[in-house]
Amino acid sequence: MTFKDFNFKANLQKSIDDAGFKEPSPIQKDAIPVVLQGKDIVGQAQTGTGKTAAFGLPIINMMKGNKGVEAVVIVPTRELAMQVSDELFRFGKNCGVHTATVYGGQSYNMQLRNIDRSSIIVATPGRLIDLLKGKKINISPSYVVLDEADEMLDMGFLDDIKEIFTYIPKERQTLLFSATMPQAIKKLAQNILVEPEFITITKSEVTNSKITQSFYVVDEYERDDALIRLYDFKNPEKSIIFCRTKKEVDRLSTYLVSQGHSAKGLHGDMEQRQREEVIKSFKKGTLEVLIATDVAARGLDVNDVSHVFNYHLPFDSESYVHRIGRTGRAGKEGVAVSIVTPHEFRMIQKIQKTTGGKLEAKVVPNINSVKEKKTNTLKSKIGNQKVYDSGIDLVESLKEDFDLSTIAHKLASILTNATYVKGSNYIGKSETDIERLFERLKNDSGGDRDSRGRGRGRGGYRGGNRNGGRGGNRGGRSGGSRDGNRGGRSGNRNGNRDNRRG
Repeated sequence: MTFKDFNFKANLQKSIDDAGFKEPSPIQKDAIPVVLQGKDIVGQAQTGTGKTAAFGLPIINMMKGNKGVEAVVIVPTRELAMQVSDELFRFGKNCGVHTATVYGGQSYNMQLRNIDRSSIIVATPGRLIDLLKGKKINISPSYVVLDEADEMLDMGFLDDIKEIFTYIPKERQTLLFSATMPQAIKKLAQNILVEPEFITITKSEVTNSKITQSFYVVDEYERDDALIRLYDFKNPEKSIIFCRTKKEVDRLSTYLVSQGHSAKGLHGDMEQRQREEVIKSFKKGTLEVLIATDVAARGLDVNDVSHVFNYHLPFDSESYVHRIGRTGRAGKEGVAVSIVTPHEFRMIQKIQKTTGGKLEAKVVPNINSVKEKKTNTLKSKIGNQKVYDSGIDLVESLKEDFDLSTIAHKLASILTNATYVKGSNYIGKSETDIERLFERLKNDSGGDRDSRGRGRGRGGYRGGNRNGGRGGNRGGRSGGSRDGNRGGRSGNRNGNRDNRRG
């Protein structure tokens, strides 16, 4: 199926083609025909599944082009408001559709001017209710969308949303989208929707099939080295690195800049102006690496992100889906890379269930592997390089002092500086180590404690940190398999104690 099968207006189809959209995502395929029929819907789907196009395209197609606001989209955050507004404008520009972005912290007058000449408002609940209660706007939209409804619930906007609907005509089409369906959202849907059709994206459809997902197992102290090694090996065009905390974002931003990368952080403690500047730079391509907390997973919409890196796994599998949904957009392929420690294997199992087992365990490439890939890339670049007059002139001038062979070797030596690989040769766990860790986790979930202990001294070593684990390993070889296993497991907690035990 392609977007042409929906029989959109010619001008709208042109915008879709310009955006590079070809095949609809599962939520788009299921929701668009229902919206075009004029029905209310409740769509359960995570961020990154293409919800904006799922509601935006059919609404724009049905809009009559009358003066005034025809559609209102309510979202939880400023960032998401800006992203959704930009996306809808991109879809509707050939149809004469203009959008107004409404959120707190901006001038009322400027926003009111934008609303006067727009047919779609994308707003956060707080600012929208202020405008309505203050009688600064009087709107009668035919279409109302609640996007990320569960997030608005978590942020305490439920009462504002209920009040907003007291100002909106009952004759309307209402679309509600939410990643989860807590009881409060179900009750809200009952109150504001009329005989809605429910559309749910199943777990097997949650993550884009065009996103390649992998994880690499390392010890805690190896995270930074593993990130740089994987970044060098993957060589992403544009990437997002997700962290759990604001402090981690700031530290990692400084570290990546020190390693020669164009990187900036994005988190909630930054001023709005700074956040907007960072997002703008990232979208334009002047910034190659964005390091962010999960605030960006909800609000960032950039179609050309080639890679997503999880420096730490999130605290739940839904957040993982939100994160990796930043890549593989608009029909393009994407890559999601996660760095984990043995202690995060249970979360890996949960994510595996949510994504239908799409994560693949891999080994961090060694120096030779990265160097070989960089060299092949350099060779390809040289082979495809067009010869310019300036290059010919440079060689001719160098021939006054060197023969051609020496010139070639010197220039090649300059170029091969780009193939230099930093860090230790081997980082993280081997395939055998990872297999043992999974086996141990499986046994720990159910089985005989004694049978788990036998012969697991070396497994304890691999699973613990290097200092403590060595003690467990020695304990396994010389002090008995059960004691060795105990040493290995507790080695991760206290290295010196395990060394003594070994």
